[in-house]
Amino acid sequence: MAAVRKLSENLFMFDLFEQGLRGRSSAYVYTGARKVLVETGSTPCHPYLVAALKTLGLTPADLDYVVVTHVHLDHAGGAGVLAGVAPQATFVAHPRAARHLIDPTKLIAGAKAVYGDDLERFFGQILPVPERQVLIREDGDTLDFGDRVVTFYDTPGHAKHHFSMHDPVLSAVFSGDALGVRYVAEFTGWPFEFVLPSTSPSDFDPKAVEKTVDKLRALAPSVVYHTHFGPSPAETAFAGTLEGVRMFTLLADNAYSADTTWEQLAAALEQRIAAWLRENGHVEPLDIADLGVDIELDAKGLLYYEQHARTRP
Repeated sequence: MAAVRKLSENLFMFDLFEQGLRGRSSAYVYTGARKVLVETGSTPCHPYLVAALKTLGLTPADLDYVVVTHVHLDHAGGAGVLAGVAPQATFVAHPRAARHLIDPTKLIAGAKAVYGDDLERFFGQILPVPERQVLIREDGDTLDFGDRVVTFYDTPGHAKHHFSMHDPVLSAVFSGDALGVRYVAEFTGWPFEFVLPSTSPSDFDPKAVEKTVDKLRALAPSVVYHTHFGPSPAETAFAGTLEGVRMFTLLADNAYSADTTWEQLAAALEQRIAAWLRENGHVEPLDIADLGVDIELDAKGLLYYEQHARTRP
């Protein structure tokens, strides 16, 4: 049930089986001086999380910190459920995200607007995290894990309430969605992997993405740990994110008009991604629908961005 993979001394990753899908979302566990979980996934992921901890000889009651990169439901929707069985754990969040962990009412309403009737089926029950358990980390703030001190960086572009965590011991960045999605064979069924950005609604900002890449690249990490999914060489993550953001934005800029629908943008995105994969040597027939709901979310985010970009002063 819980396939746990060792990444380095005292760091492990496991599959959250988000929406029942293999290779979709990963979480990370430090097992050193402090027991730290990075990402909770949504509430339906909770049994897989508990099983993975058990494989490592841990229970939720052993966790010292739970880091959530941002509060999109596939990253932190299960935080409240976890808090209920880990009352000793401190949940570490971006200053814009903390209030939504404590009171998820607006978060639920925003997600309902995106997912509609699929919200509960995808993400289950969304419970609050007690305020006493929430710790805010501002840009540049640190946290002592006992055997290392990590630093948190404000990394908008995907979401305004997003931070990334830098581990200097591992020369690693835990990027959430700030450095794109690493599509792996377990998820796509394709015999190769690649990185493209997530432009889901409603905070996508291509200029902010580029600044985020510059900020994280300046740390000179060796590896990026994506939530979707697993580790990439850092430069692969940076390059895929930048190239994809420029490609997606150019497509939306050219395709958009006042009556453009997200469905039209989604169809254009499918064609462009297929062409991009062929340009990168993947000439076998590919069904872009295998990328699942991402195309819909990316198209909706791009449409929202275009609509609001034209109304800004």
